[in-house]
Amino acid sequence: MNAPDPFHDRVAVITGGAGGIGFALAEAFAARGAKIVLADVDEAAMRHRAGRLEARGSEVLCVRTDVTQRTSVAALADAVWARFGAAHLVCNNAGIALAGPLLEATAEDWRLTMDINFWGVVHGIEAFAPRLVTQGRGGHILNTASMAGLVGMQWLGIYCASKFAVVGLSESLRRELAPHGIGVSVLCPMIVETGIVENSLRVRGKEIPAAAPVSQPPAGAMKGGVVTPEEVARRVVRAIERDEPYILTHPEQREFLRRRAARLEAAFTPSGEIL
Repeated sequence: MNAPDPFHDRVAVITGGAGGIGFALAEAFAARGAKIVLADVDEAAMRHRAGRLEARGSEVLCVRTDVTQRTSVAALADAVWARFGAAHLVCNNAGIALAGPLLEATAEDWRLTMDINFWGVVHGIEAFAPRLVTQGRGGHILNTASMAGLVGMQWLGIYCASKFAVVGLSESLRRELAPHGIGVSVLCPMIVETGIVENSLRVRGKEIPAAAPVSQPPAGAMKGGVVTPEEVARRVVRAIERDEPYILTHPEQREFLRRRAARLEAAFTPSGEIL
């Protein structure tokens, strides 16, 4: 007996769904016949995007959601079950990117980044994973991390901390949900053609006085090619079909990860340090 299509007539929930990778995922899933739930703090952008999907014949639910608030994400889950009676794909995708020297980081920088990037994922898992288990129809959870969740990067220390946490959480969750037929993947892209930097500065501006300085990374702090959100979504679709634990997006990642693995291996032999 063939396995059920992971997208056709299934319900896909996407936080940060109003743009960037989130909306690209929505388009890719909808093209495969999924019903789409967009969750975002930007209600106007979210409804505009929903209109594009509906014009192509997709069924879409929009729920304004603040992933930093546990009650808001719980309300999202309630709205999904009230409308569709189930969920099958859950993409904890909302994120923020702050850059700057760690020695200049403020407590607010840490709080804001962790609230969105880490606690947003935790709240999504809390709200949806138990229900996926209870409904007994399998499913898949996608957590968006970053290459910065696999390799520490200068000027991205806070961002790295939040994304390393998402990678570790995803690896553990995958082991726990496997017996229930629920897959878990962690998405670790490098540079994607999205508005995350601008959106991050906008969100940060709401949280701190407008006159406060905003640190910018120096030229070259983030290296690598740029891929489109659509290419990322294509890789996500393939990974969900194959139930792959890690989703990487850039060929350059291979060498970064190889060097990190070599450093770890060398740590077992003190004389074999690799610079």
